[in-house]
Amino acid sequence: MVEAGAELLLKIYMHPQPVIIGCTGHAVAAGALLLLTGDYRIGISGDFKIGLNETSIGLSLPTFGLELARDRLDGRYLNRATMGAELYPPTKAAEVGYLDEAVREGDFQAALAAKAMELRALDRDAYALIKQRLRGAREALIRDGLQAEMDAR
Repeated sequence: MVEAGAELLLKIYMHPQPVIIGCTGHAVAAGALLLLTGDYRIGISGDFKIGLNETSIGLSLPTFGLELARDRLDGRYLNRATMGAELYPPTKAAEVGYLDEAVREGDFQAALAAKAMELRALDRDAYALIKQRLRGAREALIRDGLQAEMDAR
């Protein structure tokens, strides 16, 4: 299950087209990891929690989770968000790096549509190449770490 989950997350993280993720509520553990794979993440402001709670429930994050966090979260929050299992409301999650923006519920669909139109205007081939160049080394690191962790079990 860990391997299948990691593969799914990597497929999204490395998908050559822009990936927009909409978050309408809580995103904890695997939900937070999913957010980290998107190219642009929009959440609804509200009384929701977003974050990686594994340490608080006696689990450790696998290499793929740590590397996604290292790539997408603001370094000032990385230790608190991973080792400290800190959870954040959507507005703070945008500052930390789980989201790119948090909007009012009534503005959510319009924000998604506007971002989709913006990203649609970009050159597809250039976007895919830049994404590969930005994320390819981390993908290799994640795959190597995943294999080592699976071999150690």
